[in-house]
Amino acid sequence: MANLNLPFSANQQQLALLRLVNWGLKIGLIVFAADLFGLTTPPITLSYVLIIEACYVGFSYRFHRLSIDNHGLLFLTLLLDTLFWSTWLYFTGGATNAFVSLLLLPIAISAITLPGWAPWSLTALSTAFYSLMIINIPDHIVDDTANTAADMHAGHDMSQMAMDMPANPNMSHSMNMSMDMSSHYLGMWFNFVISALVLTITVGFIAKRIRQKNVELRYLREAQLRQEKILALGTASAQMAHQLATPLATLRLLVDEISDTAEDAEQTELLADMEQALNRCEVTLSDLRLATESIREQKQLQQSVAKLVALLSEQVSLLMPETQISLHISPEAETAILHTDMSLLPALLALVQNGAQASEDNQQGAKVDINISVSSSRSPSTQIMPQEINIMIRDYGVGIATHLLSTLGSNMVSSPKGLGIAVLLSHTSFERLGGKLYLKAHPQGGTEAIVTLPLEAKVDHTKV
Repeated sequence: MANLNLPFSANQQQLALLRLVNWGLKIGLIVFAADLFGLTTPPITLSYVLIIEACYVGFSYRFHRLSIDNHGLLFLTLLLDTLFWSTWLYFTGGATNAFVSLLLLPIAISAITLPGWAPWSLTALSTAFYSLMIINIPDHIVDDTANTAADMHAGHDMSQMAMDMPANPNMSHSMNMSMDMSSHYLGMWFNFVISALVLTITVGFIAKRIRQKNVELRYLREAQLRQEKILALGTASAQMAHQLATPLATLRLLVDEISDTAEDAEQTELLADMEQALNRCEVTLSDLRLATESIREQKQLQQSVAKLVALLSEQVSLLMPETQISLHISPEAETAILHTDMSLLPALLALVQNGAQASEDNQQGAKVDINISVSSSRSPSTQIMPQEINIMIRDYGVGIATHLLSTLGSNMVSSPKGLGIAVLLSHTSFERLGGKLYLKAHPQGGTEAIVTLPLEAKVDHTKV
């Protein structure tokens, strides 16, 4: 049976070996155990079918790696397995074959390894094949079976048969046995259908739950690795911030002294640029200290979205005065309240800065579009409307490579523009606040970063 914890290629190799065992079982039963299990003598046609199946088994074992992560190819191989088993059963007794339950094997494998449509398809196909074999049971097989049972019964009670009429009762008894065998085959068919449905529904449901748990565990492992990376980056950032404090203070004193003696207009302009750069460094360092203290003490505060937007605009004007922001906020979002900490604003600033840089690199100027809205859904039973705020930040750059969209924000990446550390840190900040970050390509060009953050649930008092 396929193991859900093994990679797909390992499962395929196990299935290839299982096909080899099944093929050997068919040959062995025909050659050595046909009389023991009451199998009918197969025609020469079955030999050709077994040769074709041997080629198929060898091909599937040799090239099992071609079907890695290919559910369609796996379903095709299980479909062929069902066809080969049905053919072998048909030529060796059909519905009277004691091994007809082996048709359930492909159904069980598909229920574990494939989506729900696959086991249902194989169940329908196997039931159809079994039904045809039930319909096409030769009459002489039923009669022979009934006569054999009647003879055994007659030999068991010879004295009673000598006292009765010798012909008619025996014939009537044979007819009854024939009817009993037909009912027996019908009961076997019904049992097969029930077993196939149990495998399809129950085993498929259990396998689906196991796959969901595996996905959750994989997500938790990735989150743990990401947190370890963030912890290492945070430790390095704290050390560097401590080391930068003294040089920044020294530079501030030097700039102030030079400003007092500056006479040239060019020097004054240069000093203004230095003042702006120093202000940005000092504000960033101060924000870093406040954010570190807030995260360490797990402080959270309630902040309106309107205030958050005002602070964001103020920081962008102070730290990135060349950036043009097109801001659109819905009326519902202005009055919404967020549970946040000091890490939210720097995380949004990092996304805005990346967007402005991408737009500028694409000769579009440092411009960014920000759209803020609120989405909600009603719960009919509790009349509570869970809400979340959606912050969409769109740039006008060349876009992000498709293979990086799913990785950026979850892990550090290697690209000509950097390692994606800013997006990684932002994503971690949003996750800590119960939110998420999605990156996608904008239809008109550029990239769109979508931040979702939870709001307090509001109770609808319009209904009693």
